[in-house]
Amino acid sequence: MNSEDKKLLKRVTLLGILKKQKGESLEEVIDSLVATGSYSPAEAKKLVNELKRDGLINKMGNLTMKGNKFAKEAEAMFKQ
Repeated sequence: MNSEDKKLLKRVTLLGILKKQKGESLEEVIDSLVATGSYSPAEAKKLVNELKRDGLINKMGNLTMKGNKFAKEAEAMFKQ
């Protein structure tokens, strides 16, 4: 996976977390993205760990303030 693909997947993942339904877990969001063929379960796990390491999602699977900012930027980008 090249760096542009990785950036896009990070954006899609953050946006998925931003838009998750009340009571929906991070695992359910990731499973939905895996089911669409966006990435494999192994790639998803690696990406989630990166997002946690980058401070974009917390241990509970929710967006941090920084992650929320990036997710909203991704949402605006996809609306264009």
